[in-house]
Amino acid sequence: MRLLILLAVLLPIFADDSSSEFPGEDYVWQHHDQKELKQVLDDTATECPDITHVYSPGKSFRGKDLWTIIISDKPEEHELGEPEFKYVGNMHGNEVVGREMLLVLIPYLCKEWKKGNEAIMWLIENTRIHIMPTMNPDGYEIARKQFDEQGSNEWITGRANYNDVDINRDFPDLDKLIFNFSRVHGQNNHIHMALSQIGHKLQAETVIIMKWLMEYSFVLSANLHGGDLVANYPYDSSTDGKTHYQKSPDDAIFRELAKSYSEFHGEMADPDRQSCDNSDQDVFEDGITNGADWYPVPGGMQDYNYLATNCYEITLELGCVKFPQASELKGYWTDNKFSLLNYMSMVHVGLTGIVTDDSGNGIGDAVIKVTSIDDGVETYIDHDVTTAEGGDYWRLLAPGEYRVTVSAKDFLPTEQICEVLEGSSATQCNFQLGTQDDNDIRNWVKEFLMDDDF
Repeated sequence: MRLLILLAVLLPIFADDSSSEFPGEDYVWQHHDQKELKQVLDDTATECPDITHVYSPGKSFRGKDLWTIIISDKPEEHELGEPEFKYVGNMHGNEVVGREMLLVLIPYLCKEWKKGNEAIMWLIENTRIHIMPTMNPDGYEIARKQFDEQGSNEWITGRANYNDVDINRDFPDLDKLIFNFSRVHGQNNHIHMALSQIGHKLQAETVIIMKWLMEYSFVLSANLHGGDLVANYPYDSSTDGKTHYQKSPDDAIFRELAKSYSEFHGEMADPDRQSCDNSDQDVFEDGITNGADWYPVPGGMQDYNYLATNCYEITLELGCVKFPQASELKGYWTDNKFSLLNYMSMVHVGLTGIVTDDSGNGIGDAVIKVTSIDDGVETYIDHDVTTAEGGDYWRLLAPGEYRVTVSAKDFLPTEQICEVLEGSSATQCNFQLGTQDDNDIRNWVKEFLMDDDF
């Protein structure tokens, strides 16, 4: 597990015994309604005002805010070269473990920052972390009502939003475009559908996330679910709609990202644990699965992140029980705490850098193409990323040697060899592009025509 040692090198969290004390014996484990959720964010912002910013990217169908908190040393600005990370919980309203884990993680980060925990301080100083505990507050309210009245929640009650739409089937089905048309149109990233192609009216919550993804240059994300125990990675859909392994171009790094969560979890990667359906079938190997190999999900948020933006997202199923009793939440925190921290640190693997012009000005929307080099054999990874507005970029990659080619409109392309090292934070690989004017083109054509091989 080459990338799994990153946290041990980068963030020596396990050496700090104080981290195990939180939230303490006096903490009351409970399910938080919308008002109580907001209070956790506000209390954290009050306690740690210098590293937090609370905001809402929009409201649900019934007008409830999708409250989000940023935790970073400069929370209200994007620092050049600093990656943006996000956790999204409670997409399915009755899958509440992720919601509650995030509501513990938020004050945990604040308190460990104040205590001077070097691991947490490094993470906060070098990452802009966005945490959205619930994406579906309307569905949660439906599920919570049944839970309070009956003491339990049925398998699907509150799963969908208020309009009874499964939000994780509501996003534009970009898999369909990449599978069927990518080689015709040549686009392998930042794909978008016309409204006429989507085929249905998007839900309010879906639109909020789509706009949110356009506003921030997210690099890595996890979507927290429940109902099983596994880390799920793209592709989530298949070319023929049937259940089978559907590799993405970034299959190698996605597998490592999924393992970076499952291997640090208390049970997820345990081959001897009981499966959630209590059958004799083996549990997921290493605690991970390719989404389409489990069951296809067209219109899911995970693949939308990957194909419409620079953000790599996996889906985390955090337990067999979707809406457990509050008394069980402490055990979930014990199982997930180190996984949540380790996964955040993975935003710092691969390559990073800044693309500038001759004057040192950042170039936004430059295209980063990556080709792996293995024993002299070069293989193009058919998924490009682009630079942010200031020219900074992040390319999540497994350890190895890569040929990186950068191009931008009105500039001459350039390339260099960059190496991603094992157990290390992202390799800095900067590029400077020259201006492509008429003289450059004429000189290039002249040299080309004079070439003896022409």
